[in-house]
Amino acid sequence: MIVDTLIEKIEQMKNPTAVGLDTAFDYLPDDMRAGVGDLRGAADAIVAFNKAIVDKVADIVPCVKVQIAYYEMYGVDGLRAFAETVRYAKEKGLIVITDAKRNDIGATAECYAKTFLGETTVGEAKFNAFDSDFLTVNAYLGSDGIKPFLGWMQKRDKGIFVLVKTSNPSGAELQDQKLENGKTVYEYMGSLVEKWGEDSVGKYGYSAVGAVVGATHPVQAEILRREMPHTFFLIPGYGAQGGTADDLKVCFDASGRGGIVNSSRGILCAYRKEAYARLRFDDAARQACIDMKEDLSRAIFG
Repeated sequence: MIVDTLIEKIEQMKNPTAVGLDTAFDYLPDDMRAGVGDLRGAADAIVAFNKAIVDKVADIVPCVKVQIAYYEMYGVDGLRAFAETVRYAKEKGLIVITDAKRNDIGATAECYAKTFLGETTVGEAKFNAFDSDFLTVNAYLGSDGIKPFLGWMQKRDKGIFVLVKTSNPSGAELQDQKLENGKTVYEYMGSLVEKWGEDSVGKYGYSAVGAVVGATHPVQAEILRREMPHTFFLIPGYGAQGGTADDLKVCFDASGRGGIVNSSRGILCAYRKEAYARLRFDDAARQACIDMKEDLSRAIFG
C-alpha cells in the first residue's frame, strides 16, 4: 500500500521531509534565466533546475510535492515541464505528491481522478497522463467529489490528501467556524476523512486517505491528531510560511509517525540565503534538506 511505502521510506531515511518543487522561473539562478524570453524556454529551464535538485536530494528525502499551478502559468510548455518533473522524480525513486487541490463532482471529478491517479483510455490503449502517487483534493463538495478518487486509489494503489486545516491565516474564516454540535468545520471535515479512509488502512495503522494540516496551527493540529488516529498528515507551512519544527511536533504520534513536512522555497531558494551563499543552487538545496531533517528530528524524536 502506497502509504506504507511512504512511511517505510521516511523511516529508512529518518527524514519526514517532502521537497516542494513549486518552481517558478524567477527562483532559478541568474545564469539559468539568462537569454530566456518565452514560455518554452522558461519551462525547459525549470525542468533542468528540478532535475538537478532531484539528483541532489533523492538519496536523503523520501518524497517531492509538485504544485501544478507553478507549471500551468507557463501554458502547454509548463504542463510538459510538470509531466517531465513528475516522471523524473519517480524514476529516481521518490514518492510524488501532486498538489493540485482538485475539487468537483461526478464525471468531472472522475476526469480529475483519471488524470493524476488513474488511466485515460484511447481506443484500446490506456495511458497514465500525470502518474502521481498522491493527489491533494478539496472535499468541500462532500463525498460526491471524493468517491471517484477513492475508486482509482483502490485500483492502482494511490493516495490522496484532503484539505482539512490549511496553513493560510484566512482559512479560519471557514474552517474554524463552530457547528451546532460544538465541533468546528475542520474537525467535522477530519471525521469525514477518517471515515473515507476506513477501507485503506495499511499495516502501520494509517490510511491512504490523508489530510492536509498546516504547521502554522499547532493547537488545531493537536486536536486533529487526537481525533484522526488513522490519518496521515501532509504538513505545509514549515519555514517560509512561519511554521517551526516545534509547532508541528503535535502532528506526529508517539512513535514519530503520522506525517510528512513540506518545504518549498526554503529548499529551492536556499542558495540565496547567507548560510548557503557559497554553494551551487543544488548543493544548497541538499544542505537545506539536511538541516531541515536535523531540525525535525530534534523536535519530533527529541
